Amino acid sequence: MTAQIDGWLREILRCPVCRGELVDGTSPDGAPELQCADDCEQAGQRRGYHIDDGIPVMLESEARSLNVDERLDK
Repeated sequence: MTAQIDGWLREILRCPVCRGELVDGTSPDGAPELQCADDCEQAGQRRGYHIDDGIPVMLESEARSLNVDERLDK
C-alpha cells in the first residue's frame, strides 16, 4: 500500500534526524510509512515514520528504527 500524500508535500519532506530523502515503505503490520533512504549518521540507523489518515508523523520520538532486513535497494 502506498501513502496518499499530496505531491507538493511529498517533494519537500525530509528525515528530521538526518535531513535525508524519504521513500515510501511499509511497516511490519502492513501500514504505509515513510522511510529514511539514508543511514541517519547522527543516530546510526534508518527510521520509519508512520502515516495517520494521510498525514505523515515526522517526530523523531514517534519513529521506529528499521532493522537490517528492511534495507531498501537504492
